[in-house]
Amino acid sequence: MFHLRDRELSLAVVRELQREGQRLRIMHVCGTHQDTVVRFGLDALLREAGVSIVQGPGCPVCVTTSGEIEMAVALAREGVIVATYGDMVRVPGISGSLASVQTRGGDVRVVYDVHEAVALARGGRETVFVAAGFETTAPATAAALLRDPPETFSVLSCHRLIPPALEAILSLGEVALDGIIDPGHVSVIIGVEPYRSLSRSFGIPQVIAGFEPLDVLMAVHMLARQVREGRCEVENEYSRAVDPEGNTRAQDILHQVFTPVDAPWRGFSTIPRSKLALRPAFARYDAERRYPEVLDPVREQEDVQPPGCRCGEVLRGLLPPRDCALFGKACTPEHPVGPCMVSREGSCHIEYRYGHD
Repeated sequence: MFHLRDRELSLAVVRELQREGQRLRIMHVCGTHQDTVVRFGLDALLREAGVSIVQGPGCPVCVTTSGEIEMAVALAREGVIVATYGDMVRVPGISGSLASVQTRGGDVRVVYDVHEAVALARGGRETVFVAAGFETTAPATAAALLRDPPETFSVLSCHRLIPPALEAILSLGEVALDGIIDPGHVSVIIGVEPYRSLSRSFGIPQVIAGFEPLDVLMAVHMLARQVREGRCEVENEYSRAVDPEGNTRAQDILHQVFTPVDAPWRGFSTIPRSKLALRPAFARYDAERRYPEVLDPVREQEDVQPPGCRCGEVLRGLLPPRDCALFGKACTPEHPVGPCMVSREGSCHIEYRYGHD
């Protein structure tokens, strides 16, 4: 039984890629994949084999727009409890971050999951859960709403869907790609089928991959083989965790609670059917419906990036983190300017932690 971090086997895969001599540009959309690629030095190894790997919009905190952060900030200023994940607290909105409101007395709570936010609401105070994440975390939010939480609880949904983002990347055509590594965690939920139309429509090979070094290297090897053989298919390297049909129970829960709507992503214009909004049956738990007088004035604000921040280009795969003039100087994890340096799944944060000059 081989080990998924076996160095010799990993180097053997790289040597095979070198022998094939293909020049490939591959995108993935997963912060955990990026962590593996940079932490284990796979980016440098693959460059020697002629393969360039870039991270696309695979960080849920990073793609949340400044307008959505501004809505959360507006709620915190109104005196309700705003509960969310730790990374979301430091992301800049238009007039500040949740952390800046917290320092001025706003009740902002960092929670591990939605159930902690529900528990806060059971204490009797109005509590809004700012729900970020892709198909991986959205089922937990949906399950909490199906369990009849207290009337003091509501959700500001920032949940996004990965396949529409991939379609947007391919439709824009800003970056020439030879293949895509699809995210393992998301694929555990949605399975294989949602990616197939992308391969058919855009002639792009795809491989669903796990998160160990050998998972990523084998995904690259499988993509290289597809390119060499002229195939454009969806293959599943992560078959030990991803079933072809995905998690149908989680899919059903998502469908009961959420409906896809058009929405902007940070760095992108509006992506059709890419965000999960609460269905009318759950309107009483929808923060956007519950607090219109607070949110309407900020809802339509145009997404903006902090001066000098180039997170939008990083998220579209156009710019490596180190090519941003702020990287490692004005922008560090201790003093982040943009969300890609805030989130531990962001390209800039990962490059700062593990990257080599």
